[in-house]
Amino acid sequence: MSFIPGWLRWVSPWVALGLAAALAWVLLRPAPVEEPSATAPPAAQPAPTQPPATTATPPAQPSQFVSYADAVEATAPAVVNIFAERRVASGLPPQFAQLFGDVWPDYRARVERSLGSGVIWDVQGHVVTNYHVIAQAQQISVELSNGKSGPATLVGVDPDTDLAVLKISLGTLPIMPPGRSDTLRVGEPVLAIGNPLGLGQTVTQGIVSATGRGRLGVSTFENFIQTDAAINLGNSGGALVNAEGKLVGINSGILRQAGIEGIGFAIPVDLVRGVVEAILKDGRVIRGWIGVVPSDIAPEAIEQSGLPEGSVLVRLVYRNSPADAQGIRQGDVITQVNGKPLRGAQDLLASIALLKPGQPVRLRLWRRSPSEPEGLEHNVRLERPPQAGATRSS
Repeated sequence: MSFIPGWLRWVSPWVALGLAAALAWVLLRPAPVEEPSATAPPAAQPAPTQPPATTATPPAQPSQFVSYADAVEATAPAVVNIFAERRVASGLPPQFAQLFGDVWPDYRARVERSLGSGVIWDVQGHVVTNYHVIAQAQQISVELSNGKSGPATLVGVDPDTDLAVLKISLGTLPIMPPGRSDTLRVGEPVLAIGNPLGLGQTVTQGIVSATGRGRLGVSTFENFIQTDAAINLGNSGGALVNAEGKLVGINSGILRQAGIEGIGFAIPVDLVRGVVEAILKDGRVIRGWIGVVPSDIAPEAIEQSGLPEGSVLVRLVYRNSPADAQGIRQGDVITQVNGKPLRGAQDLLASIALLKPGQPVRLRLWRRSPSEPEGLEHNVRLERPPQAGATRSS
């Protein structure tokens, strides 16, 4: 092996050692993980033997507290306190008292004071309140939320809806943003603003318990919003507003029975709007009248007689009225008005009231008589005369 150069014999062992190290590194190193390219689809993965763990849902954030302060701030300045005075007679009239001398007290008049609330309707100073708040009052005064007060004059009243319109002159006045009552939903939050018990302006909160309430005997035309917002003495005529700070009703009263709480009623603002516009335009509300006193029929009686549901009994017919002239009699049953079925006595009154003076109305009657033992329908056409509703003060 003398022919092999010396330098080669010296390098050979180191070359062999390097090749052995390289072979060991190739055999023992881990396989590289390939990253998917931007264009190539990812390689299919084998199906897991267990379902993947569900991603945890982040915890729900606590609901933010809803404040009604903005709604109150926008509406409360337009709610006023109303004070009414009326003189009520007591004792016997003088001509009778003279017969008894000193034994019987003389005829005297005492002053009754009542309080209520009202809503500033427009910048002209018209105030809407309940009729029963100012009924027969000789003197009416109004106090604003800022403490400013002054006398009020009566513009007009509508006892059929328990509404009245006053007029005040106390400078620049705040007005309440009007809303709509036909879109109210049961469960919607509402605020009652008024002057309960003479304490000053007070706000109570509740929800809409029901809409379209009637048959309460409070007024002729009843379509109340029912609420559990506290409405006490002095709240009558105040505002019922929604959470957006818009007027949706005029508070009218509460159900006063032993053990009954949280049942108050308000007149829908859509009804209020029509009454106020009529009073401001004509000084009164002109409604239809045919001269009958209707009454609801018990469901059991309707079922036994086979009458349509919602039929109305004629309990009384006024003499010389349109109904009397057309031969409608006490005991007749009205089943339709202008071809539309009824939903009770209140619906009959409301349907007639919406017609213009002199406009004809067609009634369908069911009458039981000796000659018609099973009853027979009669179509009666009535010409409704003008009927004065509200009156304008002098």
